[in-house]
Amino acid sequence: MARLELIGLGKSFGATAVLHAVDLVLDHGEMVVIVGASGCGKSTLLRLVAGLETPSTGRVRLDGADITGVDPSRRDIAMVFQNYALYPHMSVFGNMAYGLKLRGLPRAEIARRVDEAAAMLGLGELLGRKPRQLSGGQRQRVAMGRAIVREPKLFLFDEPLSNLDAKLRVQVRADIRKLQRRLGVTSLYVTHDQVEAMTLADRLVVMHQGRVAQIATPTEVFERPVNTYVASFIGDPAMNFCPARLAAGGTAAELDAGVRIGFADGRRDAPDGTRLLIGIRPQHATLAPDAAAAGLDLAVELVEPLGSETLVHGRLRDGTAFAVRVTGGPGTMTDGTGLRIGLPRDAVHVFDAGSGRRLDPAGLADGAGNQARSRAAAPVAPA
Repeated sequence: MARLELIGLGKSFGATAVLHAVDLVLDHGEMVVIVGASGCGKSTLLRLVAGLETPSTGRVRLDGADITGVDPSRRDIAMVFQNYALYPHMSVFGNMAYGLKLRGLPRAEIARRVDEAAAMLGLGELLGRKPRQLSGGQRQRVAMGRAIVREPKLFLFDEPLSNLDAKLRVQVRADIRKLQRRLGVTSLYVTHDQVEAMTLADRLVVMHQGRVAQIATPTEVFERPVNTYVASFIGDPAMNFCPARLAAGGTAAELDAGVRIGFADGRRDAPDGTRLLIGIRPQHATLAPDAAAAGLDLAVELVEPLGSETLVHGRLRDGTAFAVRVTGGPGTMTDGTGLRIGLPRDAVHVFDAGSGRRLDPAGLADGAGNQARSRAAAPVAPA
């Protein structure tokens, strides 16, 4: 096991900065997943750790040793790529053993390591085959086996499941997590797939435009996103955002869609009229029991049956797009249906409309908000 430290790590290509002063610590045996949209800098960060790129600023430390300028072959790091990078003319055994042969290990030791890794990965009967004779999932297991036999201090995964079909992704994802826990190797995993990120990570690093937006456990990122970017990126479907303004001396928010949300208590250092965004995840919104109940009026535009659930898309009175995910089939809901939507207690998120920062619904704190636990907003009432 090893401890990885990234200290002010940045990267520029000419005048274009693609990574801005990233600070991150991976503890011994931890699996940290970096997630973000394409172009956010996550793969560049991984390549800096691997030594495949030279940082413009900052340092990389592994177990306290500065490896910033160390050649990639001497970093004691193994990397698994998305395209497998297997030698087509070599057998599975040859691919897994090649790096060990270059290091001059005895044949008996090479055979022991390859056999052990193959047994872990279910490749024992495939050691004599060539990559072209393997499925995509088997090829990815060979790539993982090649990393395992090196017995490195650190694993790096660069979107290793992106070339697999949906069913294989689920299977191999589970294999990677079980294997990482069994080996206890510190691991840094890059993906744009939020499902991979949420299921694999001990901690998530959400990146946006070359900067770290939030570092936290998957549960905390989902339940307390620090800003609207994180809130919209993590979660499927994405969080709904309803424009609103602060009212009643800081004790309520009035939605443009025509309802008021009361806060448990308020602060008057934010003036009435301050623009807010009220966030609610589609799975947390509810269907009101009848049209007389307090809530948001939704004009249905699209109904998507998903088997055990139904995803309903529509627009609120102010034209805001809104989705709600309900249990069961669509029933009588069709395009053009009018629904009344409730916002349950404990499900509301509040953000500053200008900066996108999270606000504490109880006290409208000025934005960091990631450490405090928010108290519940009161149920909605007509404005």
